[in-house]
Amino acid sequence: MALKFAVNNSLSAITSLPSGISGGALNLISTQTASASASLEFSLDDSYDSYIFKFINIHPSVQSSFTVGFRDGSTNYDAVKTTTNFNAQHNEADTSTNLGYESTYDQAQGTGYLTLDQQGVGTDNDASLSGELYFYNPSSTTFVKHFISTTQHYYGSAWSMNTFVAGYCNTTTAIDGVSFKMSSGNIDDGIIKMYGVS
Repeated sequence: MALKFAVNNSLSAITSLPSGISGGALNLISTQTASASASLEFSLDDSYDSYIFKFINIHPSVQSSFTVGFRDGSTNYDAVKTTTNFNAQHNEADTSTNLGYESTYDQAQGTGYLTLDQQGVGTDNDASLSGELYFYNPSSTTFVKHFISTTQHYYGSAWSMNTFVAGYCNTTTAIDGVSFKMSSGNIDDGIIKMYGVS
């Protein structure tokens, strides 16, 4: 006698997770919209183990790079960082591509703002940068603070640039603030959303 099993493989039929599985949720904490803004700054606390920042159509006033700084209890966004950076590029003319590690943009125990793109975001009317940054356990007083960023932007000479940045704030002091700004000029337009992950 053959045994038959009914399997419901429709995702739309799932209304909740089984009791033994816990699922994470993104909780929107803050939305900031740039308007000729020198920087957009966010405060962190120990409410969440991880935070995600989403960048939506960041447009600079002058061609420049989108950067991030971390605050470790002081008034400055100068927490010590060690980072790595690589980039994929392709131009609209389909005549050139590139994939490579970019040591120029790395920091080794650096305190300055960290570049999250390559060669700057263009200022054409349709040029912008979008992406996200994941920041893990910023309130820990035991471990360094890891982060990962992925951005996609339109470079000023008609290039698509996908940049991957990762690293850690090399401190056991809690990180209580994150600041985003352009390396030159202002964030002319764009939105940054901060989420807590539960």
